[in-house]
Amino acid sequence: MKNSKFSLVVALLTVLLAVADATRLRVGYYEKTCPQAEAIVRETVAGFVVKDPAVVAALLRLHFHDCFVRGCDGSVLLNSTIGNTAEKDASPNLTLDGFHVIDAAKAAIEKVCPGTVSCADILALSARDGVSQKGGPSWAVETGRHDGRISKASEAVADLPSEYANIEGLIANFARKGFNVKDLAILSGAHTIGNAHCSSFSGRLYNFTGKGDRDPSLDQQYALTLKKECKRGDENSIVEMDRGSVLKFDSSYYRGVIRGRGLFASDAALLHSKVTKELVYAYARNTPQFFHDFGVAMIKMGRVGVRTGKKGEIRKHCALVNA
Repeated sequence: MKNSKFSLVVALLTVLLAVADATRLRVGYYEKTCPQAEAIVRETVAGFVVKDPAVVAALLRLHFHDCFVRGCDGSVLLNSTIGNTAEKDASPNLTLDGFHVIDAAKAAIEKVCPGTVSCADILALSARDGVSQKGGPSWAVETGRHDGRISKASEAVADLPSEYANIEGLIANFARKGFNVKDLAILSGAHTIGNAHCSSFSGRLYNFTGKGDRDPSLDQQYALTLKKECKRGDENSIVEMDRGSVLKFDSSYYRGVIRGRGLFASDAALLHSKVTKELVYAYARNTPQFFHDFGVAMIKMGRVGVRTGKKGEIRKHCALVNA
């Protein structure tokens, strides 16, 4: 009993400390120390989006995968070292992209404000700027995060939600990060943009229950189309997550889920909870409301597990901890 009480106290203290750090974030944190920072990030992202619009989804996914493991501390950006496999080399992260954009923005900022702006903040700003540049909402990004010094692949495997998760698993996973059921429905809307590898959903096409069958919740015509693009055993081909809207941030994702055309099992799972189902239908009809709520949820996500002060550092290079 004593051990249980001690564990509870430790958990509560951890939450309180995280909240305390999050309250130190603020919009315009660099306005005196590096007033050009946000403009540099915005211009850097815009330059890459012109060349490759798909980088928007990559940046958004990077930010999500960063915040869900150890909090929004840029740990997903760190390279593996001898004796340690970092988050970016964990199985759920092997298809992550967009690192080059963060590195370019960091290098540009270091030229004018060395040792001032964290990689974690650059990642948060880049995700916002990419979304807004492809027709999506913009939101006020709070800054002031410091970069973490630890990155472990095992934590990414344990903490990131699976594309095959059911609604109970998704709700539990999001709750561990301080999110509610509404946040789950909103943040899933990020699947309106970008591509996915066949390996992340092929089980729904060829072996859903272990008997060589397909997921009955998949629209039949949609499943046939996916089978043409992802042959049995093909893990590397890519398809659009939100067919017809791969390069535009909008609410069509929700209309696809309603029609049985959510690509992942976790997308279809949103129809298995009263709250998430109602939100799916609401956002399918009301894009402005989705945009507003998405911005609010992204601000909330940006506060997860942040490090400030001596709990982190301002990395000189986003892939390496400081010497």
